[in-house]
Amino acid sequence: MRRTEGSETNTLPKQPLADIGVNLMSPAFDRDREAVVARAQAAGVNTLIITGSSIESSAAAAAFVQAECNTNCITTAGVHPHNAKDWDAAASARLRELAAQPPVAAAIGECGLDYNRNFSPPQAQRKCFEDQLALAAQLGKPVFLHERDAFDDFVSILKKYRASLPGAVVHCFTGGQAELEAYLELDCYIGITGWICDERRGGHLAPLLPRIPANRLLLETDAPYLLPRNLSRSVRGKSGRNEPCFLPHIAACAAAMAGKTPDQLAEETSANARRLFGK
Repeated sequence: MRRTEGSETNTLPKQPLADIGVNLMSPAFDRDREAVVARAQAAGVNTLIITGSSIESSAAAAAFVQAECNTNCITTAGVHPHNAKDWDAAASARLRELAAQPPVAAAIGECGLDYNRNFSPPQAQRKCFEDQLALAAQLGKPVFLHERDAFDDFVSILKKYRASLPGAVVHCFTGGQAELEAYLELDCYIGITGWICDERRGGHLAPLLPRIPANRLLLETDAPYLLPRNLSRSVRGKSGRNEPCFLPHIAACAAAMAGKTPDQLAEETSANARRLFGK
């Protein structure tokens, strides 16, 4: 299997990986979306979960998967808290339609709370989040979750629905030990991104990786965001855009922090992705 070139390649996993968070419908991928998927496959990333962050992006992701026959891609369908201001009865009805399209919509989300910049009012975010959790419970779908600077409200709302949900992943986890323990107590999966590859911002995550049970860890790029900082210039290229093909580098970094081999971590996280998303 061909691997991405760079000085880090001798540490990369040889086992297939699943990227559980790819913003593939971002305008950053408009010029080469199909090539991005092909590069991911060539790098050993055999499963891509395309994130739905609005009604429009959720519909576009479903259409892309169906039209392109990308059998290694599935999607979520949801409304990000930044877009909660647009949540209304029509959006709810449309999301229900999108979520009922198996095998495309594998989960509800990206949904949650983000008080960092409040692109939508907190009250609107809470309403949108709770409605999506209720929908997921009704449809028997897992949820793909987002939380930033809103931990107390987020956990309070999630607790009301968690027992009725088949699964949940806290995507792009960057919190501390208390937050991690709270999420694990709720039997959530933990999504780890290239944030761990940045010693300036993600150094606090290194001692937390061993605390995540083997059956609760998931890997993601959150592409096109969060390009791993430790990639060599020859690997990351000139664009500064993150891609799913860089997931093996994140896996290698996470494995080192967790005290595991890259292949062991790849096998465990891929099995977890299949268990949660059915892919």
